[in-house]
Amino acid sequence: MATTSSGVSRTQTRRGNSCKNILNKIRQGQIKGVGLTRGSQFPVALLEERDKRAQWQGIPVLLRRLHESSHPNSDLSKIHSTVMDLSSLLSMEAMSFVTEERKTPQESISPNTYTFDLFGGVDLFVEILMRPTLTVQGELPILSDDLIKDCLSVLYNCCICTEGVTKSLAAREDFVTFLFSLMSNKKVFLQTATLIEDILSVRKEIIQLEVIPNLASLVQSFNQQQLANFCRILSVTISEPDVDVDDKHTLLARSTQQKTSTCPSRAETNQVTLVNIPGFIERLCKLATRKVTEAADASARLELEDWHSWLDNALVVDALMQLAIEEAEQSSTESSDESSLSSRLLRHRLPQSMKIVHEIMYKVEVLYVLCVLLMGRQRNQVHRMLAEFRLIPGLNNLFDKLIWRRQASGHVLHRQNQNCDCSPEISFKIQFLRLLQSFSDHHENKYLLLSGQELNELSDIYLNANVFEMEALNNTDRNLVCDGKKGLLTRLISVMKKEPIDSSFRFWQARAVESFLRGTPSYADQVFLLRRGLLEHILYCIIDSGCKSHDVLQSYFDLLGELMKFNIDAFKRFNKYVNTDEKFQMFLTQINSSLVDSNMLVRCIVLSLDRFESQTNDVKVVEVFSECRLLSYMAQVENRLSFLFRLTSIVNVQTLTQENVSCLNTSLVVLMLARRRDKLPLYLSALREKEYAEKYPGCLLNNFHNLLRFWQHHYLNKDKDSTCLENSSCIPFTYWKETVSVLLASGRSSRCAIASYIDEAYRDLDRDFLEL
Repeated sequence: MATTSSGVSRTQTRRGNSCKNILNKIRQGQIKGVGLTRGSQFPVALLEERDKRAQWQGIPVLLRRLHESSHPNSDLSKIHSTVMDLSSLLSMEAMSFVTEERKTPQESISPNTYTFDLFGGVDLFVEILMRPTLTVQGELPILSDDLIKDCLSVLYNCCICTEGVTKSLAAREDFVTFLFSLMSNKKVFLQTATLIEDILSVRKEIIQLEVIPNLASLVQSFNQQQLANFCRILSVTISEPDVDVDDKHTLLARSTQQKTSTCPSRAETNQVTLVNIPGFIERLCKLATRKVTEAADASARLELEDWHSWLDNALVVDALMQLAIEEAEQSSTESSDESSLSSRLLRHRLPQSMKIVHEIMYKVEVLYVLCVLLMGRQRNQVHRMLAEFRLIPGLNNLFDKLIWRRQASGHVLHRQNQNCDCSPEISFKIQFLRLLQSFSDHHENKYLLLSGQELNELSDIYLNANVFEMEALNNTDRNLVCDGKKGLLTRLISVMKKEPIDSSFRFWQARAVESFLRGTPSYADQVFLLRRGLLEHILYCIIDSGCKSHDVLQSYFDLLGELMKFNIDAFKRFNKYVNTDEKFQMFLTQINSSLVDSNMLVRCIVLSLDRFESQTNDVKVVEVFSECRLLSYMAQVENRLSFLFRLTSIVNVQTLTQENVSCLNTSLVVLMLARRRDKLPLYLSALREKEYAEKYPGCLLNNFHNLLRFWQHHYLNKDKDSTCLENSSCIPFTYWKETVSVLLASGRSSRCAIASYIDEAYRDLDRDFLEL
């Protein structure tokens, strides 16, 4: 009895393992490159015998049949039915994967797709698609558009459901290049673009656009809809890869990386390639500014947030738009069963509702590409083009009806390179604000954000103040500014003041307005914004609103600093709003709660104080100086020293980033102004006393010494950064360099050298900061 039982068990085990043996042989063949690598190499009888037991759904047999029917000299029109059979087996798994929002592909969840890939389906479909390019002799095989569509859809479904497929396709340069050429076929454009976007997003290296054959003619052949969708693909090719490890974001790591790579990155090269395509920027401007015709009956328009749960990109919207059009064109004689609620929604409500979603999604992609190009090496060239093609006036005309047609609900703040899963409307607003920030930042074209009437107002401010007009304002082409009475800047301030206090839109709004003020301080620009109640609104948000967001508060501190810098009228307004000790203490509490966030405002106050102290002949300045709580507070040396202690201790060379390097520069400003007044030894002595009082002698000054050495390494090779420092502080960069050199002097006899204030036992100045 035991023998019989054992024999049955062994037989069942052999039969159960036979299917696994086939899979193992295929796996080993694919890994080693020898032996059996595809299911088509197994006899049909064997595959059919094992199929039911393994529940392969006939996929290996179908693939074998497809392989035999798709050799180089075969008629590919006869394989379409087999391709459709395979497609139907895979499409439901892909739909389930997407609708259930699964994050990671799993074999148990998508067995059909897994089987398809294991038996060589992915490679076979790639071969079929590329057959016309691989045939050397004889007539080229003809693939119908429908066959190409189905093949592309199958490959995309595999990318969604089976781990590793997307990466394996991305590694095939020939296939990726072939897909770009396939985009010239309008009938298969959507399917091709969807697959390319998925493939490029997982590539380790960014593809080089310049190696794509006939790229310029390909882009020029796109209609506006295709060009907008193509921007989704371009966004992957022109953006630097996002780095997940925080250490890579430090200035030290970036400096080390730049040493090893002096050539432009692929992203930068791709940006140049695109900018040089004739008509490319002009067409993007037209896409960004074209209007949307809205239905008269507002009730027929679905709100954009309603689509968020099931529309994830513009390519899907394109497909649904086409479906809606086809549904609407069907005969009205179809049965009542077919006229379901969903189909009626498509025919009667979807097209108009989706027209708005459609256009907004397009504009998100287009604005992103323009924003990246504005921040690239071709910035000035792109700026000229955007001005010439009237991007800003066009966006101004869309502001009320589309861009900010209503206040949006709250959402999570996303940084510049973060993936965003926001609704289309929220993404659109954020991208719009990013574009304004990039457009205005340190560029004379910022005055295009104003209307002709507002430019006249700026000129009057200069005239009444008896101040020379900024050259950039005088050079602004009034044919390229915003139409009407209000420009984009004024409209932006209006919606910012109405924004819910906890809305993270405030962060991007403040950044966009601040960028208009960056650079050499302009009295007229500041007064223009002061007249619109901006300072009072910022102070309300900081002091009275209860705002808790560090990001929003930081953006307001930075904006307030630019708004008040060297402007005595702004300090007068500040004192009028902060008119009690309680309010002033609340303001100081907010500043001290995070000096990394508020240090730019501290720098502004210190710089302004220094200038006002030298204007003792100006009655207005003397009057405000005597009354202003903020100036009186900063005028006390002990308060400036308190800020200096903290600024020099909250960062070190290893933690310096683009976000907190301003703390180092603010501490330098404090010491430069002290040096001007021959008080640098006093400040250095105070730092030494602070070290001993806190019982860590040498720690503060050694750290500051290392920071200044890195400052030299970082800034002396950065023309843009050094120019920004000079313009924003109105201190010549030569004085910045001189002060750092004086502080780093090696002689113990110098009373202005850091080394003179560190006892020998605690000195640690010679270590290479790159090895720290």
